[in-house]
Amino acid sequence: MDIAVEKVCEFILRVRALDVKEGPTDEDSGSNPIDDGSRDVLTEDPDDATEEELREVIAGLNDDERAELVALVFVGRGDMEPEEFADAVRLAREREAAGTSTADYLLGIPNVGDLLAEGLEGLGLRCEV
Repeated sequence: MDIAVEKVCEFILRVRALDVKEGPTDEDSGSNPIDDGSRDVLTEDPDDATEEELREVIAGLNDDERAELVALVFVGRGDMEPEEFADAVRLAREREAAGTSTADYLLGIPNVGDLLAEGLEGLGLRCEV
């Protein structure tokens, strides 16, 4: 793979942080986390740059790295077998060439972090914890 496993793992961590965000749980909660049971820690905030940062990370990848990231999702989701990784990369390049934004595509997939991790495992790789 052209994309470093560490880059994929960093992306997985960031996208999982985005996945756990939810809408406000108690808009009238106090400002003290102990008083409100720390429920507001995982709520979305307009100032939260997590999705924007993920889009910047994806934009900062070269063509091969973006294609391999999408190919890992194909493998992790079971659309393609690990032995078909080269074909998965080709399909990912075709998808992007057809005008599909890689950032929109990846960030629109529920549990994309889990799929990327499964794709890595399918290739015999894993993130160091």
